[in-house]
Amino acid sequence: MMYRSKPCLPYFSSVVKNVASPNIEVKKLVYIYLLHYAESEPDLALLSINTIQKSLTDQNPQVRAMALRVMSGIRVPVISQIVSLAIKRGCADMSPHVRKAAALAIPKCYRLDPNTLPQLLDYLATLLGDKQYYVIGSAVMAFLEVCPERVDLIHKHYRSLVRKLVDMDEWGQLATLRLMSVYARRCLPKRTRKVKKSKMKGFYEDESSEEDGSMGEETEVLDPDLELFIKACKSLLQSRNSAVIVAVARCFLDLGTPEYIDSAIGPLVALLRSPQDIQQVAMYNIVATCLARPERFVQYANHFLVHASDTFDVARLKFEVWTLIYPHCEPHVRDMILTELEHFTRALDPNLVQESVRAIGRCAQNDSRASARCLRLLLKQVSSQDDHLAAESLTVIRHLIQQEPQAHVKTVIRLAKNLDTTPNPDARATIIWLVGEFAGMDSENNIAPDVLRILTKGFASESEPAKLQIVLLAAKVYLHYLNRTRNQE
Repeated sequence: MMYRSKPCLPYFSSVVKNVASPNIEVKKLVYIYLLHYAESEPDLALLSINTIQKSLTDQNPQVRAMALRVMSGIRVPVISQIVSLAIKRGCADMSPHVRKAAALAIPKCYRLDPNTLPQLLDYLATLLGDKQYYVIGSAVMAFLEVCPERVDLIHKHYRSLVRKLVDMDEWGQLATLRLMSVYARRCLPKRTRKVKKSKMKGFYEDESSEEDGSMGEETEVLDPDLELFIKACKSLLQSRNSAVIVAVARCFLDLGTPEYIDSAIGPLVALLRSPQDIQQVAMYNIVATCLARPERFVQYANHFLVHASDTFDVARLKFEVWTLIYPHCEPHVRDMILTELEHFTRALDPNLVQESVRAIGRCAQNDSRASARCLRLLLKQVSSQDDHLAAESLTVIRHLIQQEPQAHVKTVIRLAKNLDTTPNPDARATIIWLVGEFAGMDSENNIAPDVLRILTKGFASESEPAKLQIVLLAAKVYLHYLNRTRNQE
């Protein structure tokens, strides 16, 4: 009845009477009912506290753990001190299941009454030093929820936590990785030192080695404790949980050396075979890693081909990875990337078209050798019937031309010739603006007055953005004319 959302509150007193039942299955059902309705009937729920307290001394550890879990789950502020004492007893219990239940009860007790924090900190300090990995994962989760800023409690347990990291359950590993990342950034900073390279003369140990006489080069040196943590993380890259792999990759990116970052690239790319939600999270972390080590992703270029089932965000991030690795690729891989991007300029989704055009522009910016080909690809799209494609292509062309204006005078002339076949208002406005920018650059091949003369004939039928640019073009042409006549005088 309860799981069908039918009202079961009238049976509260009758159900709670069975809390003392010796049958463990009945006891479980009563505990579930009690947790669900304790807030609605706090007075009747308090009558069952004595019976639940007696269960804390039961011989069965499962019953003791369940009693502690239920007592901490009854959200009645009056019993906060009783819950605190139950947690204290649970911390000293012989069974790891009960100690784990005590660790999970600490955040509940803190939410029930924040004034119990001093006592709870003592219990946390005890549980963080537990010898069972089964308990420590829950203790770390409780620590992160109750007092994440108290890193002083971690100092003496740091190495123990790191050694037990591999044996914890997946959610405990995630909590510990998050805690250790914060702790390492605060207390274990990365350092650099100058190291002299040594050249060995021979193979055997008794043969002497000579050191290079140079000053040496600076290399990144990890703190021994930080290296202990990063080495412990490395085996977690084989985890079946994608969240653990992503967390380890973030740790390597924030704390590790390039060698450790490289070791996380393969497992991250393997997550692209996962469901779409995991793919998106993986792609965000791949882009972050690619910003630091783009050349290491070149061998995985084919893994970032966009599939029909990919969401827009995943496709956009794949384009981003391509633009980052483009300068480091072999010529045949560059051809493949540009061909794929050109293909997506004809996609049905206007957002995907926009992103593919932008990606072509970024490829040209990242690698000057490819700028001519990228510009040719973009110029083909200027006269497209797709308004989004034409406008976005011109925006990217404008940015490319502004980087090297002297080398693109002929490009501006070609764009001006396309004005008659360009219906998009934003595209026309961009071309007119470019013509105005080049009006005073080359007086012999100045096409601005001729373009202005043609545009003024159809000024009344132009769109608002184009009209504004035509007026601006007229002002630029007139100013350049005044400057030339003044110089001649």
